[in-house]
Amino acid sequence: MADVDRRQRRAYIGSFTAAGGPGILTAAVAPDSGALTVLSGTDRVPDPSYLALAPDGDTLYAVSETAEGAVAAYRVAGDKPEPAGRPVPVGGDGPTHLSLYDGHVLTANYGSGSVTAVPVRPDGALARAASGVLQHTGSGPHAQRQQGPHAHQVRPDPSGRWAVSVDLGTDSVRVCTLTDGALAVHREIALRPGSGPRHLAFHPDGTRAYVVNELAPTVTVCRWDAADGVLQPLTEVPVLAGAPSGDAFPSGIVVSPDGRFVWTATRGEDVLSVFVVEPDGLRLFGTVPCGGHWPREIAESGGFLYAANERSGDVTWFALDAETGVPRRTGSLAVPAASCVVFG
Repeated sequence: MADVDRRQRRAYIGSFTAAGGPGILTAAVAPDSGALTVLSGTDRVPDPSYLALAPDGDTLYAVSETAEGAVAAYRVAGDKPEPAGRPVPVGGDGPTHLSLYDGHVLTANYGSGSVTAVPVRPDGALARAASGVLQHTGSGPHAQRQQGPHAHQVRPDPSGRWAVSVDLGTDSVRVCTLTDGALAVHREIALRPGSGPRHLAFHPDGTRAYVVNELAPTVTVCRWDAADGVLQPLTEVPVLAGAPSGDAFPSGIVVSPDGRFVWTATRGEDVLSVFVVEPDGLRLFGTVPCGGHWPREIAESGGFLYAANERSGDVTWFALDAETGVPRRTGSLAVPAASCVVFG
């Protein structure tokens, strides 16, 4: 184990154990270079493909992206994640994303096309979900990928009033409420048929949202009204300057903390796209190689951008130009079947 200053910030890396991944790794983050140094890991839960950290930084939550579908909690006060109770079934197949909202962990269950709310106990451990499963319905025109609903992300909006779920299979975004542990759809917003929305990121000012579309490949720019829970699509912008040379499946999307830039990752093309934020749209500034193959997710922290490259088995990091937002690759860490990175 590396001898690393405990005062340094931590990163948590998820991976697919079924593809040879180590499970969850804890890494120290060097503040000057953004470099990651592995401290420890755990493989107690299969396929922890997506992670979320509690606001106090002491508890880490992980999906288990399996047919049975579960979510697990870990104590991360030290270097090694320690289980905080047993994993809890989510009542859905293949959870791909999770977030914390109103005393619950929400999971987006891709296989079953549903969203689950799992109560969080006062100590951060999980209670067994009773009736907190919201089933999506619908389909899309893509014969192989949109035969039914496929919830891919669920997250709170910046105001904390709403939970927003993104469904690749139904080409829609659902704005939801959570009352007494039960999720309900407040409004469903249709996006372009066949676009295959995957993830959504909000602008820091809380008035705009950007949806990255996996099947298009594009970003849909939206206006967000937190008072009424209304998402209004405005325009759709390609993530590439020209036609893709082969596979091109966008995955992650990140808005810079100052709201000036948006970054996306595209698998197959294996690039990071840089957008300049404009009042009612985005302008593609350029693309750079992601430093690996099949970037499943990206994250920004401390002026650096990180890409979890699933098929090349590494996490690469990039220094971000403060004026242009362009990433410059500065390092990498070998992580087989890497799927996400979160920071605490």
